Amino acid sequence: MNVSGGKEKILVWIGAELVHYFLAHGLQKKHDAEYYAIIDITNKPKKFFLEQNFVKFEKIWFYHDEINNSNIKKPDAEFLGEFEKSQNVNLWNLALNERIFYRFFDYHKFSDQEIMKIEENSIKFFQRVMDEVKPDYFLTKQPSFHHLELFRIMCENSNCKVIMMSFPKIAYRMLISKNVTELDYTKKLNEYPVVKKSFQELQDYLNQHSSFVQLENYYKNNNKGIGSQFSALTNFLFSENLNIKSNYNYYGRTKYKVISSLVKDKKKRKMREKFMDKNLLQKIDLNEHFIYFPMSTDLERHLLIDSPYYTNQIEVIRNVAKSIPINYLLYVKENPSNITRDWREISQYEELLDIPNVRILHPEFSNAELLKNCDLVISIAGSSSFEAAFYEKPSIVFGEVLYSGLPSVTKVKNIEDLSKNIRDSLKEKVHSDDLSRYLELLKENTFEFDMVKFSGLIAKIFYKDETTVDVEINETQIGKFIEDNTNLIDILAVEHVKKIKQHNRFKNNSS
Repeated sequence: MNVSGGKEKILVWIGAELVHYFLAHGLQKKHDAEYYAIIDITNKPKKFFLEQNFVKFEKIWFYHDEINNSNIKKPDAEFLGEFEKSQNVNLWNLALNERIFYRFFDYHKFSDQEIMKIEENSIKFFQRVMDEVKPDYFLTKQPSFHHLELFRIMCENSNCKVIMMSFPKIAYRMLISKNVTELDYTKKLNEYPVVKKSFQELQDYLNQHSSFVQLENYYKNNNKGIGSQFSALTNFLFSENLNIKSNYNYYGRTKYKVISSLVKDKKKRKMREKFMDKNLLQKIDLNEHFIYFPMSTDLERHLLIDSPYYTNQIEVIRNVAKSIPINYLLYVKENPSNITRDWREISQYEELLDIPNVRILHPEFSNAELLKNCDLVISIAGSSSFEAAFYEKPSIVFGEVLYSGLPSVTKVKNIEDLSKNIRDSLKEKVHSDDLSRYLELLKENTFEFDMVKFSGLIAKIFYKDETTVDVEINETQIGKFIEDNTNLIDILAVEHVKKIKQHNRFKNNSS
């Protein structure tokens, strides 16, 4: 309930994936409140949001319009410093892990002044919204870009409750919580009942609820053909390309640079695949003592946001290799999903191949076979360290993870303790009762929903199978989607009403 006694105020973050737009439509019918929205999209869809009548928003803001950085002025370093102190946040930590600002964006080299000005404009915009709306709840997806994570932190540091949907490492289920690595108001693990299951039964459950298999099946069934790619390219070539001036995600993306990059990337991908097929192992002796390190895709949020000091995977692997017992090998496997990034530079694979006690495995090598036969799994913050428990294997992580409550999972707190962490973990025994309890905990705190399929349907209908997001959206399309998918939208709305009631219940109990 709003502290002033009026209607609750709900602020919604709407991105190009549109999930939270449809959620707002369903939620407004079930929960009487004032609704506001920050919309983080490109130029062409804006017209729809300015004219739409499906959701009654009291006010909307377009994020990139508010922080447009085209006329750079000297950033206010003193203001940014005071903000860091007041919010207990490290802005360079967020900014240097932003895929657009550094390491991964080839179209524009951002200066420190540009980055600081974007941060300043974003913060001042977010503060204006917070002061004007004074939201009770902030509804959002899990942040993959730094500006949304920044706003999430600001909300968490205020009286605004964050209500965020995320993936809980179990396929076909969704979590709603204030953060992807935490559960709200949950009991301790040992307070949950044990549903007696053998490890084989637990593995069967994992195979039916594997996030990797879920994504693999989705991409197999929704492979973008050459026709849709050509259509997207043609649309880009003959468009006005206005985002290059108004949206910092598109700075420097001239048509020439984009076409040139596509040609170069295609050539690089073929060369990299040829190198991997020749040099990465596809057969190994599974009877050797080995520790398994599955690599992550470099642009994933669990690296850039949840593990901000461990984003250089080559260096992390080198440190692990220095820390393992002398009678062990370190098996490192490339992530199959990295195909979406045209694989890594060949020089990175060569650097790993040069480490004497490291063996690099081909991305097609069976993950399950490695989990079955290894003695320990080490990942930065990936799902394999969670799946290890299903195969009776302990694990180590470097970043923040939702499943850190499992006794068999150790988080590295100090890199100098890594050797001890590894030796202690190798002695750790995994108990099926702990895993059973954790699955009961997840069951109680998540709900059944295939977000991969739902998001994919949105992409197919509105964004030409994700080949482009800068398209016009029309009211007829939206109306038909709502009509055809009312049941799914209602599920999301009902679960969010439950979460709001849970927050209110705990707020009343603590007052």
